Amino acid sequence: MDQTVHLQVALDFLELPRALKVAQAAFAGGADYIEAGTPLIKSEGLDAVRKLRELFPAAVIIADTKTMDAGRIEAEAAGKAGANVMTVCAAAAAGTIRECVEAGRHYGLQVAVDLMGVADPVAAAKAAEQVGAAWVDVHCPIDAQMAGADPLEQLREIRAAVACTVAVAGGINSETAPAAAAAGADVIIVGGAITKAIDPKAAAAEIRRAIDTGSAVATSLFKRAGAAGDGGKSLRELFESQQIRSSNISDGAHRRPCLEGLRPLIAGKFICGPAITVRTLPGDWSKPVQAIDLAKPGDVIVVDAGGRPPAIWGELATEGAVNKRIAGLVVDGAVRDTAEIRKLDFAVWTRHITSHAGDPKGLGEINQPILIAGQRICPGDWIVADDDGVMVLPAAEAVEMVNRGADVLEAENRIRAEIRDQASTLAQVLNLARWDAKGQGGPSVG
Repeated sequence: MDQTVHLQVALDFLELPRALKVAQAAFAGGADYIEAGTPLIKSEGLDAVRKLRELFPAAVIIADTKTMDAGRIEAEAAGKAGANVMTVCAAAAAGTIRECVEAGRHYGLQVAVDLMGVADPVAAAKAAEQVGAAWVDVHCPIDAQMAGADPLEQLREIRAAVACTVAVAGGINSETAPAAAAAGADVIIVGGAITKAIDPKAAAAEIRRAIDTGSAVATSLFKRAGAAGDGGKSLRELFESQQIRSSNISDGAHRRPCLEGLRPLIAGKFICGPAITVRTLPGDWSKPVQAIDLAKPGDVIVVDAGGRPPAIWGELATEGAVNKRIAGLVVDGAVRDTAEIRKLDFAVWTRHITSHAGDPKGLGEINQPILIAGQRICPGDWIVADDDGVMVLPAAEAVEMVNRGADVLEAENRIRAEIRDQASTLAQVLNLARWDAKGQGGPSVG
């Protein structure tokens, strides 16, 4: 292969018509390798490769089959469908990889060995090269990306170990593509930063320019929070740059519900931040007010006040919270002085509004686990709240939940653009009739 760093677009769609439109746009923008992604092949079969070959007769077409067995048969099928390259998993048996390589020689098909999931990627890359594989793929899996993983460190190790083509995939965008090229990638594989872009042609062009110039091109989308602890800085930046909302978080977490029955006092408000938890009795406002002194700027005070009046929060507490730059308040109970709270522009979610307060008896505790609407909330859990409701992101899951929420938002941006560009509807763009549940009333399993 020459010294040009190639840009490969990964078409990880379920619907072939959508994939083909994005492929045409990406190719026009500068992507020179086109990949029928694994989801597309599983959904549409190798017909996806055939259609891509028809559209792009001179382009390099990759069939991301991720073969694990039956290497000869799958390599033959990919080659006959028109692929230039097919992928086999490094975790497959050595015989499977060898069979792919041998069969590939008969059909002018190169074999890329995907290093995802192996214990020793460097050793696997060397073994793949020795058996005749033309490529190795340094692949940071989507689920690992969501947890904050980064493929570039492994890329450098692999590049130093082999002379064959090295491709890299894993959440790469116009800001990180130059670093991937500098780390030794011959092929940079980009999925969402092109396929979920509102304008895939422009997105591909930006990434192509970043690779060619070696200079990052700034982007607000297609970023992920890192796994390393940074006091929540990367989480806040992701929320602010991408405008991820509670519905995105819910969708990304398998439709996880919000805290039922808590509604915003001020429409249009959005908050995110770690929780200061408070347990108190209805009307006992001592511990909620004391929590203000313990909270840091950007924290969210979350109060279990028994789910009923009297109020445990009002104007004077709000004055102090605003001075401390607290992000907001979530109350499973009641608040009052709502006109004044609105004037102070302080974000509050509550179950009840009432005029009467209780007395500061001082019962309860601060920064202990609490239970609201059946959900356990611990100190340091992240709270995301907007007009749709309040979502709880347990601290151990917060990075992944935010990253998956960002992924959902990006996919919606692309669908929205397709609806508008085609003067279409959601059902038509996603071909929902094709995905209607089948087999209701059929035999059970197990």
